[in-house]
Amino acid sequence: MKEFEFVGPPAEDGAADLSTACGRQLKPVIHAIVQSAVAAGWREEDVLLCLVDLAWEMYEQRRGEAELDP
Repeated sequence: MKEFEFVGPPAEDGAADLSTACGRQLKPVIHAIVQSAVAAGWREEDVLLCLVDLAWEMYEQRRGEAELDP
């Protein structure tokens, strides 16, 4: 798998702009992961749901760590 490097966030601070810019950068990477898993015999829906679960778990873990910081 090729290396992935984020480009900086948009100059505007709007949440929609950030979400769109982040999504635009992540979509090709996620697509490549899903296609690779499908080629290995996984169901696309299962892989996508797993990615959602994993992302949510990472978010919750980070949120929990932030609550512990004074």
